[in-house]
Amino acid sequence: MFEDIPVEVSPMYEGERIRAANMFVELAGPKSIGAELVQVDDSLTEEKFEVIGSELSDMNQGDIIPFGLKIAIKGEKLEQELEGVIERRTHDLCNYVQGFMHLNQRDQIWCRVSTEAKDAGFKLVHLAKAVGTLFKEEFPIIETIAVTILTKKEEVEEFVEGAKSTYSIRDARSRELSDEDVDVFYGCLMCQSFAPSHMCVVTPDRTALCGAINWFDCRASAKMDPDGAIFEIEKGEVIDEEKGEYINVNNMISQKTQGETERVFLHSVFEYPHTSCGCFEAVAFYIPELDGIGIVDRDFNGETPLGIPFSSMAGQCSGGKQVEGFTGLSLEYMRSPKFLQADGAYNRVVWLPQNIKESLKEYIPKDLYDKIPTDADATKVKEIKTYLNDHNHPILERIANQNQTDEEDEEDSVSTTSQEDTTPEYAPVMTSPEISVPASGGVRIVFKNAKIYAEKVIIKKKK
Repeated sequence: MFEDIPVEVSPMYEGERIRAANMFVELAGPKSIGAELVQVDDSLTEEKFEVIGSELSDMNQGDIIPFGLKIAIKGEKLEQELEGVIERRTHDLCNYVQGFMHLNQRDQIWCRVSTEAKDAGFKLVHLAKAVGTLFKEEFPIIETIAVTILTKKEEVEEFVEGAKSTYSIRDARSRELSDEDVDVFYGCLMCQSFAPSHMCVVTPDRTALCGAINWFDCRASAKMDPDGAIFEIEKGEVIDEEKGEYINVNNMISQKTQGETERVFLHSVFEYPHTSCGCFEAVAFYIPELDGIGIVDRDFNGETPLGIPFSSMAGQCSGGKQVEGFTGLSLEYMRSPKFLQADGAYNRVVWLPQNIKESLKEYIPKDLYDKIPTDADATKVKEIKTYLNDHNHPILERIANQNQTDEEDEEDSVSTTSQEDTTPEYAPVMTSPEISVPASGGVRIVFKNAKIYAEKVIIKKKK
């Protein structure tokens, strides 16, 4: 099947990592531009695999090149509703190619070609042929396919803009429904090769973490392939509507992650936040000093208020880990009326990058928009606190109420303490509705309505 391709093509290479030291060229990624797009094209008459722009043989080691992957498909049973699901498989199928690494999705793709693959005679047109063949094998309803790879900057720029427009149309359709309108949610396991203990839960109000798959996409996929990576979850009985916890969802997550994850809150970063894969578009993170939540996306290149960049934060909470105070999410989820509703939604957001804020102007409450600082206003916790005070952010009322509760607790404590007590004065540095701490023997200690006090907090940045 792949005799004319000089490298192996097999699922065994899925998950292969190409580090900088072993890289010939980088395609798209954070230092360039790129996108992938699958579209149904009824006018397609013949299969075609081509490269528009430079081939690998025209590039130099270490180059960072714009990259577009344009895929046109045709088939009697194909419909536009399937485009997003088929497109999401680009990630897996590209990674079947030995010496080619594909990360992320949509206009966030980041690819690399290894020096070994280049030395073996691998070309980008081979990638196009491999992807086209794999797509037809994976989806028999595809009768004809054309794969075009773009590396010419002007062509890629035009392609990316068109792709973004298509993504927006798909996303807008997903806002037609809410969780209350359906009886079925969906589970997605497409990222389990990279995150074995992760299962994405997709609902009308919560798109997949990658941002590439919504509820409608999942419905079409499950209908086409009921035994595939996307499957139905009967919504069933709700445990907590505000937090977004459902009995059937918990049962399915436990089953699909071999018991690694047993509970998930779809709309909270606390207690049992949704696990994160690695392809998520953004991360929501708790800032203890402000009792607020920050958001950072993978396009942000600076340091977050926690003193670490997106890449470090993503490394801490990806791979299917369930880390309280952190959760991966899609940018589309931030347009949902249920966005972190259990935590206070935008009333609890105290920092996010400027570009995200501008893109969400229609969805952030008008009375809050100017009160939420961005990286253009503040980057350090002290600066953010000043901004929140100057703009009367609603988090101040929450902090004031919390401080009042703390003072009352301290007064009660003082009344039962002797005059000679020399215990040092501690200040509250973190509050959470629930904090879980692992202990030996598989025991998990859970603190309800926890308040953590410390005489001194020292935060050191790793060198």
